[in-house]
Amino acid sequence: MNTKQKLNMSMLCDFYELTMGNGYLQAGLQDRMTYFDVFFRSVPDKGGFAICAGLEQLIEYILDLHFDEDDIAYLREKDLFSEEFLDYLRNFRFTGDIWAIPEGTPIFPQEPVVTVRAPAVQAQLIETFTLLAVNHQSLIATKANRIVRAAEGRVVLEFGSRRAQGTDGAITGARAAYIGGCAGTACTISDQLYGVPAGGTMAHAWVQMFDSQYEAFQTYCRLYPHNATLLVDTYNTLKSGVPDAIRAFDEVLKPMGITQCGIRLDSGDIAYLTQKARKMLDDAGWTGCKISASNSLDEYLIRDLLHQGAQIDLFGVGERMITASSQPVFGGVYKLVAVESGDGTILPKIKVSENVDKITNPHFKKVYRIFDKATGKAEADYIAVWDETVDDSKPLELFDPRSTWKRKTYQDFTVKPLQVPVFLGGKLVYERPPLQDIQAYCREQVESLWDEVKRFENPHKYYVDLSQKLWDIKQTLLRERAQV
Repeated sequence: MNTKQKLNMSMLCDFYELTMGNGYLQAGLQDRMTYFDVFFRSVPDKGGFAICAGLEQLIEYILDLHFDEDDIAYLREKDLFSEEFLDYLRNFRFTGDIWAIPEGTPIFPQEPVVTVRAPAVQAQLIETFTLLAVNHQSLIATKANRIVRAAEGRVVLEFGSRRAQGTDGAITGARAAYIGGCAGTACTISDQLYGVPAGGTMAHAWVQMFDSQYEAFQTYCRLYPHNATLLVDTYNTLKSGVPDAIRAFDEVLKPMGITQCGIRLDSGDIAYLTQKARKMLDDAGWTGCKISASNSLDEYLIRDLLHQGAQIDLFGVGERMITASSQPVFGGVYKLVAVESGDGTILPKIKVSENVDKITNPHFKKVYRIFDKATGKAEADYIAVWDETVDDSKPLELFDPRSTWKRKTYQDFTVKPLQVPVFLGGKLVYERPPLQDIQAYCREQVESLWDEVKRFENPHKYYVDLSQKLWDIKQTLLRERAQV
């Protein structure tokens, strides 16, 4: 089988989705309308919130859903699937509905990020890729946002392609990092495909290639006078790296009237070296020279460097961002929450577990965000049954779904539905925003959160509450399951 055939993403599914699909068909359930929610149970790194991403790739996947003859021949060889099911796949396309929270939105555990309403086989077959797209990019966007916030307004670039978990980890990972707030990437193809600004200057090999470090710097400044960032730690940062950089700036850039330039450090005691380098540059008249730092950074190291007085204008962050190495799994799940009866009545479904966190919220739902009118800050999220509405002209009482005695009444608030329609009847109805707009939207929405929610350690709990109607339905189903 050739590479092109292997890359039909419709076949990127767990095998049980195919056996279940065949089973649904044999049982006459293939057209039964089902409702599935994508949600997650805990925020990575014990943070206060996550960032939603991956919707663009889910859309592209849905638009291209198909099974070709090679796929069908492969499945036939498994000797598990009926010819009726293989014929069904031959004419397969997605005809259902999808609602999703837009990319860049802060999201919280237990709330539906994506909701799929579709015939049973269709809804089941898209499970794996839906989770893959949302889990991966939400993970990286969340990590990137933490790192960007740690940098306190300084530029952060994504540098992790060579240590990403495979090609897509690098390519869409750079996209997700940009949504989370990174200014650009070292990954060229992510710029070509998605418009994530790509950039870069030199590696140590450039310096080593020349007979002297100064010659390497001088040549680079001459070739790229408007992009002259010199890597100064190949040999000795303070004794030769910074002095040779200053000399190259003086002899090449200054006669051209160029004052914007930079140096980069990738090793050593970054806090100490950047302080010394800053003084050397300023004393030489290069006050506009920017200092960049890289070398296995994350939000905690960046925060510590700044607390130590490091003089850094730009951070290049690699493997700890692109792999989210501190917690490299997002943990989103795809669960059945309702089915439709023959007359169109929506019947809620629940998954029960002794682990309370794994008990699902049943039914076809809506999720709303409550904003305080006076401050503009997000106060809580409110999950309701699909046919409920929120009247923000009247007080709204919310209660903790576990500790129901914890209640709060909101007044003078505005309410915003979080999910938007993406596909209706198999047709794309969502106008996909430019990536730059998604990043700006993310920045704006994170700003709407209280600082206490944005803490790295022990963040304030952001409440995600259920409507009384939804809570009652859940309790009824739990009692029924307990009797069974």
